Amino acid sequence: MSYQPSSDRYSKMIYKRCGNSGLLLPTLSLGLWQNFGDVDAVSNCKKILQTAFDNGITHFDLANNYGPPPGSAETNFGKILKEDFEGYRDELIISSKAGYTMWDGPYGDWGSKKYLVASLNQSLKRMQLDYVDIFYHHRPDPLTPLEETMQALDLIVRQGKALYVGISNYPAAEAREAFTILKQLGTPCLIHQPKYSMFERWVEGGLLDVLEEFGVGCIPFSPLAQGLLTNKYLNGIPKDSRATRNLFLKEGDITPDKIEKVKQLNELAVVRNQTLAQMALAWLMKDTRITTVLIGASKPEQVLNSIACLDNLHFSEEELNKINQILN
Repeated sequence: MSYQPSSDRYSKMIYKRCGNSGLLLPTLSLGLWQNFGDVDAVSNCKKILQTAFDNGITHFDLANNYGPPPGSAETNFGKILKEDFEGYRDELIISSKAGYTMWDGPYGDWGSKKYLVASLNQSLKRMQLDYVDIFYHHRPDPLTPLEETMQALDLIVRQGKALYVGISNYPAAEAREAFTILKQLGTPCLIHQPKYSMFERWVEGGLLDVLEEFGVGCIPFSPLAQGLLTNKYLNGIPKDSRATRNLFLKEGDITPDKIEKVKQLNELAVVRNQTLAQMALAWLMKDTRITTVLIGASKPEQVLNSIACLDNLHFSEEELNKINQILN
């Protein structure tokens, strides 16, 4: 039986304007960084995407190198899109990125116009799309002139291959310069995707102020610090965790000090009638400069658990002070 989206999906989500643009994004967006590669079960990938859309998550975030192997997340997503979401493309915001190593040789990495244009062409083929809604430069390139990289983003919009452009992992000073160039070119930056969580707060040191100044949206990734801000590590490292599989979270990241902070945060979450993960997501949303928070999921239930954070987005001054005391 073919997939039929829930008829009341839009009543289950809060939508927020992205910076100064006309685009509304769901408060939570789904990232396909992990769990959508060739090593993953397609049936589970389908259920995750269907559960997200059934609950009003309209934004699916990818990149050229997501997998594993690199490129396979886009290929699998493209197949699912064709099979399950074909009549719903105009209700979806689909993004991709380029900036990390994708293929061998001098043209498969960083930020040249050659790489960005070629990479997006490949991404569109993999996803079986005519265009993406948002295309990002994935990281700053210290060797390519920023003007060239931003001109490539502008060109991609003018070619009709992307509706909007964004940047990811850019510090405040480089972001300011990128926004200025894009504005002059006539293709203003829509959104910035930085790493941001209770345990990674560098964006508070100037980047968020720059985003506000230029009217650029913000979509934090790794909001749960690769699973640290969940109940998974309250009693040490479980055997099936990311830390034991040595992906992006290393066992060395899980120090006794971190575990103690996680336990104290969890106690506060319980008082708020939330899981630690739900409180960590809601904590990011308290800042009006945050447009949407990027969640990952290895099963549909995790999507639903994340969405439940919307039931309590309010923090008292006392709670915020307590969180800062724990983290400091």
